[in-house]
Amino acid sequence: MDSEDPQERPEDISNIINGLERYNPEAVGNLEDYLRHQCENRYTDSNANRTLLKLYQLNPDRVKDEVITNVLVKALTCFPSPQFALALHLIPPHLMAPNPRAELPEAISKLRELNNQLQGAQYARFWATLDSDDLYADLTTDIDGFEELIRVRIATLVSHAYREIELSVLEQWLGLEGQAALKFVTETAGWKVDEGGLVKIPRNPENEAKKSEVREDVNVDMFSRVIRRAWEETV
Repeated sequence: MDSEDPQERPEDISNIINGLERYNPEAVGNLEDYLRHQCENRYTDSNANRTLLKLYQLNPDRVKDEVITNVLVKALTCFPSPQFALALHLIPPHLMAPNPRAELPEAISKLRELNNQLQGAQYARFWATLDSDDLYADLTTDIDGFEELIRVRIATLVSHAYREIELSVLEQWLGLEGQAALKFVTETAGWKVDEGGLVKIPRNPENEAKKSEVREDVNVDMFSRVIRRAWEETV
């Protein structure tokens, strides 16, 4: 998954990112449309989205709260990575300051909590938090397949660290139960589950045990210098 320079990026967006158009306020509309396309087609272009946030910095009259939250939600799906933090740092502080008349500060705070949990591999807590407030559903509604994207990312990370894992543990991490969890594990992830509920994950370069060999080349001359120095110090 390349969220920095995805192959789906069209040429006109590349021209905006890499040229002087990145400072043109008229490019905002194109970048917003491109973000919408990302949300509908399950990929992320973090570079383009940061360019959009930078244009918002330079042109505060064009800021749209729902676009900012969509950028942050798309960044969430790229965990573990610095993409969420990078996007967050481009949002003007006054937009994030607590304000009883503004909804954006609360939305950003909620998304920051989700990001912290994903970055810390607190997957069960993530799903509990996601289900704890209807605001989360409102924030993620524009991102097609948001929960599926998160589950696929969790499964990818699990496959990097495990060869076997209990299905009951995966159910908590994936936020699924029973047949729904079994279907995801066997069909989406392509793993096998034995009769005892143990999930078998195929070997891959990340979860395969590697023999570590440490060699230290020490020759006679090195020993002689050490012995000579020790003898000179005693004399």
